[in-house]
Amino acid sequence: MNLFTTIIIYHTLISPILATISFWLPQMNPDHEKLSPYECGFDPLGSACLPFSLRFFLIAILFLLFDLEIALLLPLPWGDQLTSPLSTFLWASTILILLTLGLVYEWIKGGLEWAE
Repeated sequence: MNLFTTIIIYHTLISPILATISFWLPQMNPDHEKLSPYECGFDPLGSACLPFSLRFFLIAILFLLFDLEIALLLPLPWGDQLTSPLSTFLWASTILILLTLGLVYEWIKGGLEWAE
């Protein structure tokens, strides 16, 4: 048999086996938290005017900022083949310095403290 046929047969046999194992292997122990439609800790049937901690919002914003940093720096290895790789390095350094200064500012202001 050639390689293509061997791969098709292998995948045809292994896929149902792995699907069956993944269906029967996990333990099914649902509790109140897992059965709730929201995992954020709020009661979905309660009042919608409950106070929301801004610290959760701050952590979400910080996560988005550093996720954006990764997205902006991802094409950096391809920037090495440009006519001026120094400008690519300067722009990447500018992004990193601005985000680092913002993180240091938040840290000094105490925005990252959970307990007071």
